[in-house]
Formats: sequence, structure tokens, C-alpha cells
Amino acid sequence: MPSKGFAQKPDSRMQLRLLETTDIHVFLANYDYYQTKQDDKVGLVKTASLIKQARSEVKNSMLFDNGDEIQGNPLGDYMARVKGLKPGEVHPVYRSYNLLGYDATTLGNHEFNYGLDYLKEILNDAKMPVVNANIVKAGTEEPYFTPFVILKKKVVDERGKKHNLKVGVIGFVPPQIMEWDKSNLEGKVETRSIVETAKKYVPQMKKQGANVIVALAHTGISGESYQPGMENAGYYITQVKGIDAVFTGHQHNTFPGPIYKDLPNTNLEKGTINGKPVVMAGAFGSHLGVIDLQLQKKRGKWKVVDSKAALRPIVDPTGKSLVPTDETLMKVIRQEHEATINYVNQPVGETTAPIYSYFALVKDDPSVQIVNNAQAEYVTGALKDPKYAGIPILSAAAPFKAGGRGGPTYYTDIPAGKLAIKNVADLYLYPNTLQAKMVTGAQLKEWLEMSAGQFNQINPAGGEQALINPDFPSFNFDVIDGVQYQIDVTKPAKYDINGNMVNAGSSRIVNLTYQGKPVTADQKFIVATNNYRASSATFPGVSQGEIVLKAPDENRQIVTNYIQAHKPLNPTADQNWSFAKFAGSAVLVFDSSPNAQKYLRQFPNIKYMGPSDGGFAKYLVDLTE
Repeated sequence: MPSKGFAQKPDSRMQLRLLETTDIHVFLANYDYYQTKQDDKVGLVKTASLIKQARSEVKNSMLFDNGDEIQGNPLGDYMARVKGLKPGEVHPVYRSYNLLGYDATTLGNHEFNYGLDYLKEILNDAKMPVVNANIVKAGTEEPYFTPFVILKKKVVDERGKKHNLKVGVIGFVPPQIMEWDKSNLEGKVETRSIVETAKKYVPQMKKQGANVIVALAHTGISGESYQPGMENAGYYITQVKGIDAVFTGHQHNTFPGPIYKDLPNTNLEKGTINGKPVVMAGAFGSHLGVIDLQLQKKRGKWKVVDSKAALRPIVDPTGKSLVPTDETLMKVIRQEHEATINYVNQPVGETTAPIYSYFALVKDDPSVQIVNNAQAEYVTGALKDPKYAGIPILSAAAPFKAGGRGGPTYYTDIPAGKLAIKNVADLYLYPNTLQAKMVTGAQLKEWLEMSAGQFNQINPAGGEQALINPDFPSFNFDVIDGVQYQIDVTKPAKYDINGNMVNAGSSRIVNLTYQGKPVTADQKFIVATNNYRASSATFPGVSQGEIVLKAPDENRQIVTNYIQAHKPLNPTADQNWSFAKFAGSAVLVFDSSPNAQKYLRQFPNIKYMGPSDGGFAKYLVDLTE
């Protein structure tokens, strides 16, 4: 009698390939609208070639997008703010997805930047399900979108036999959209915690017959301790029983990748976290995420018995293109693409000097200065209520393009001369609206203490040390103009990157003055900022303030108006902030673009050190006395 191990009819086995794009941010073409030139490091027209190649290698494949699709570059703004979308007209993002045959998509946090009505009009034309499980109608537990779908997929096993596989697909977005897009969402929707929502719906998906469950999770990967409602919950989704594959995004990082080498229970060779395959495919179409599942039929049911996750880039480490442009897709988007180029080239003013952000994290910066000047001038003219008379008006702005996860070309660099709309979009990336908050001197200081988390703590007696904390996003490094202050990096940061107090007794912000006099704790200030920052419930100092102005105008339009009113524009930074100098032998270094070298002669305390990782260049900044 044959043993059970030698059954006459072997179990069916098959491979299912799952493909991911994420954080496309309207980078459909291989084009940089800010520099108005071809850029083969971005573009779905490049990723599309990888998609076709990956599909051709296997019998069974499915394609998904993981959110942040419709906002992020001038094409997105042109569609939302200039051209508009008529009923029945298909947005170029979803025209592209329809052409490429995506099986399902989910929503990212930036899908809500232009409001729910605009989003609804876009999604009406999607030829695939769009899922999200953790957004509910305000005051209810009723899902606002379709929480999940069970897709019936015709598949072929290793012996060529056909089967019907049920693939469950569920989507998630950071709950913080209620904070980031409060003006668009408040009173209309609410959000729920990602992991708890997954635990709620996965059993329902199993009950409805899902053989495989895929999570489209527009959330990052973090090893920080679990908290319900956390923004980056990708690590903990892998612990939810019943989920077989996890697509992540939001952070614009790459998984599998070395940045996550110290994450517990993580196998970078197999691309797994807690035994589950995971990918995060960068941003702007830079990578295609590939998850290969090996399935085996046991007792009439398909089970995942093995998996591997990997990334495929569109360029090599030197920036050389690895794939051709998909000309069919390029043809489909060409009309809006060319209209966007015409739009961004419209003139608005001129500048007497270059505007760049290469040193925005180590010196007061011209690209930030212009935004702050424009915001402060706007609030001064708009705030007419006599009760605010005499209260100083300040302005807070952050460097949006400062390298980091965006890479060595992710900087503003506008030459002296004519300024066009593309340059304004380069200075201010997001479609925020202006708001102003009244804060006390004590709250103002905490706002700056949070921003000062941009820097590592420096040992004055040490040798070479990295000045910039790579985990701290530059858009949280608010420079507040109208006051003067210094940052003492020899002291520990008071707050971590999430705004949690970690060193209560520390004070990095020193010599904080207004018009030459020390700022007092009870002194009042009105600070111009954007709706994203003003509505924050977690950013120290900001969260305690009172909103005194909600402007109908976008910050970007305010910057445009300012440039038009100040011809020619003088972009010189006023140096209202600096680092506190210290005695010691520490050598402080930071990464910036190799292109930054052309401006070095203006800064005697900054020196070029040589090439750095990832195409960056290493610079020294001397803060010693």
C-alpha cells in the first residue's frame, strides 16, 4: 500500500504574480515639469514597460496601484485647477490605468487634496474596483468607499489545468487624512485605525471565499511600537491573520531595501516581514513591485506555501534608463501632458538672483524666504479685525525639495531671470490653502523645538558626524520668519519625529527674539502657515494655537501674486535663523546635490568633501567658534 506521501494524484501547484505601482503622483510621463525637460528616472510610461515584461514571464499575474495618484506635480494641478474634469471625461491617470488593465487600486492621502467631489468624478471612470476600508461616513460605521472586493481570477496551474481563484483585495489610508485635509473632509467622513479595520474585514473576506487576500495599504513601514491609528502601520498589517501579501507606500521608500535591514523578523532576500511578502515600490513610477506567490491546492483549497517579493527599477544606480518608453501609453496622455507644459511656461515675474534649496537645511534659504514673505504680506492685508491690531505677524514655511528620499536631483534650482508658473510650483509643491494661527511665545518656541528635530545631536568633542537626521521629513522643518533665533545642535532634540516629547528638559532653540528683545512666554504672535500645519493636532506648539484666518486662496497662488507684485524679485534670505556655534573638534557633514558646488563661494563655512552614497555629494559645515 503506498504511503500518504505517494498519493496517486499530486496536489495542484501554481504561481501567482502580484504587481504594484505606488505613489505615482501624476508622474505619468518621463518628464520634469519644473525643469521642463525629459527625465527617465520617473514616469508610468517607463514602469509600463516593466509591467509588460513581468506579465510576459508568468501564466498568472495581477496589477494593482497603491494610491497617491492624482496630485503631486503640475499635471495634477492643471487637471484640477485649470482644465477641470467634465462628467464622462476620463482623468489621464485613470485613462492610463484603464489602458494598462489594473485589477484594482486604492486611495492615498493625496487623493483628498482637491476635495471629495473632484475625487468622485475621477473614480466614476475607473474600469477597475477602487477599494478603501478605513474611511467611513461621518457619524456612522458605514464605509464611504467599497471596503474590499473578491476578484474571480482565471488561472492556470503548473500542469496547464485551468482554475477559478478568488482573490480578495482590501485598501487602507493613513487615518491622519482627517488632520491633513480637514477642510475637505470634516463633517463628511471619518477614519478608523488601519490594523483594527483589517482585523474586522479579513474574516468577512475569508467567509466570502477568498483564497488569497491582498492588502493595498497606503501606509509606510515602521518599527516603532504599535499604536492604534498610527500613520505607518505596514509592519503590523503583516501580523493580521489571513492576509497573504502586503503592498505598502506613502513613505516613498523601497522595500525590500537596506533602509529596513534592522527591522525585526524581516528577510530582505525574500522580501518578507513576519513571514509575509511585502513591497514598497518607491515613488513617481521609479520601481515596479513584484510579489510571487506559490500556491498549492490542499483538500480542495488553495494555500500560499511560499513567496518572494522584489523590486524592479526603471533606471540603474547611475541614473541610466533600463527600459524603453511605452509609446502607446505616452500617446494616451500626450494632450494633457503638452497642455501642462504650455501652462507651466506662462511667465509671472523675474528674479535678480538664483533661487535654490541646496543648503535649505543648514542655512536660511532663498526658496523658503520667498514663501514666508508672500504669506506674511498676505496675512497683513487680509487680517482686518481690530482685535488683532498690534499683534506681530510671522510666517512659517519649510523646504519641500531638500533631497532626502527624493534623491540627489530633488532640489529647487531656478536661475536668475524670468520666472514662470513652473518655478512657483517648484517653490511650493502642494495645493495647500493659507491659514494663520495665533500662538503665545511659549507655543512658538515649542513649534521651533519640533522643527529642530531635523538635526542629530552633535558631540562637540567628536570627529566626523552627520548633522541631518535622515528620518525627519524636511517638510516638517518649519522656518519661522519675523523672529530671530539660533539652534543648538549639541543638545538633544526635545521631540521625536512624531511630535512625542522625548527630552523634556532640553532646549535647542536659543536667543529667540522679536525686534531685538527676548520673546516672552505670554507674548502673542500670529503665524501665517498652511492648512496642513494649522490643523495639526500633533505638531507641538501648533496644536495649542487658535486659528484666526482661513483664507480661500492657495499658498501657491499667494506666492504667484507676490512674485507678480514684486518685479523684479529679490530672493535674498534675511538670515533670521542660524546654528549656535560651539567650541570643539566636531566635523559636521551633510548630503546635498553635486550641483550645489556652484554656489559654495557665497558660504565660506561650507565646503565640498566629495561624492556620497546614492549620487549625493558630501559637504562640511563649520559651526565651531
